[in-house]
Amino acid sequence: METTKEINGKVLNLAISGHIDATTAPELEKVVSGDVAKVEKMVFDFSKVEYISSAGLRVLLSIHKAMSSKGGEFILENVSGDVKNVLEMTGFLSFLKVR
Repeated sequence: METTKEINGKVLNLAISGHIDATTAPELEKVVSGDVAKVEKMVFDFSKVEYISSAGLRVLLSIHKAMSSKGGEFILENVSGDVKNVLEMTGFLSFLKVR
């Protein structure tokens, strides 16, 4: 997994590529954990995410909860069909903002 992070004011944009799994999920959490308190909006570009495991889903849930608890916004953009299917089957589409 590779990430490219950019902060514009109160918005964090993160482009992610590769797999988000048990090996890489802790790295993703570490990349954004310090920014949750600083930003009002997080936008993750998932156009190059090929796979997400339950460990990756746990990180997304954690970020969603942290942002929601402070009235912030968490958005996934450009989600591929396979990853979107995983989000749908696990019920994540019912609470995550995906566009």
